[in-house]
Amino acid sequence: MSTQGYKLSFLPLFEKDLDEITDYIASHLQNPDAALRLIDDIEIAINKRLETPLAFAPYPSSKSRPHPYYRINVRNFSVFYIVIGDTMEVRRVLYAKRDLDSLLK
Repeated sequence: MSTQGYKLSFLPLFEKDLDEITDYIASHLQNPDAALRLIDDIEIAINKRLETPLAFAPYPSSKSRPHPYYRINVRNFSVFYIVIGDTMEVRRVLYAKRDLDSLLK
């Protein structure tokens, strides 16, 4: 069985989302350990998905896109990525109970 090696890239918007989420958890909720655990869990989930990023159903979106979004659920958060060629591009991480469609414009 052959496996395709995918490269990993992150949009600055993903990094901004993650910074805002972890800052909120660490500062506002005063739980820096939980913020660090969330970062670890997200990293593990992304690296695991990198092995077979197209093996999952695309995220149903109301917007037509040249590359469909895929979702990884990590606790109460959704990590969104697309696959372009041999690259898995991680675009957003959002609190799962928000209006995701409006945020994925």
